[in-house]
Amino acid sequence: MIALLTGEAFSKFDPEHLVGAWISAVNLSGVLTKLCSAGHADDEADAAINALDLQIAPFDQAQARATARLWRKTKSARLSLTDRACLALGRHLGARVITADRARGRVDVGAEIVLIH
Repeated sequence: MIALLTGEAFSKFDPEHLVGAWISAVNLSGVLTKLCSAGHADDEADAAINALDLQIAPFDQAQARATARLWRKTKSARLSLTDRACLALGRHLGARVITADRARGRVDVGAEIVLIH
C-alpha cells in the first residue's frame, strides 16, 4: 500500500489488484503513519486509503498471537511487528502477500509472497 500511495514503480505486479485488498488494522496504521510523516494531511491520507476500498481485518487476539508466533520463524530476516502482521493475515486468509520488502520475500511462513519489483 505504501508503494502504491507514494507512487513507487511496480515492475512485476499490477497495482490495480490492490483495490479492494485486505489489510490488517495494524498495517493500516503503519500506512497512515507513513503518509502523514511524508507530509500528507490527515484528510488526504484518509482519502487515499478510502479510494482503495480496502477490507480492514481487525488486529484481534488471534491475529496478535499469530503475529507473535511468526517471530521465531522470521527473526533472521529482522521483520517488524507490522511485517509479521501482514504475513500472519495473508496466511490466515490463504491470500497472496504483496510487498516491496525483499526481507519478507525470503521467509517461508505458509503464505505466497509476491514482490512488486
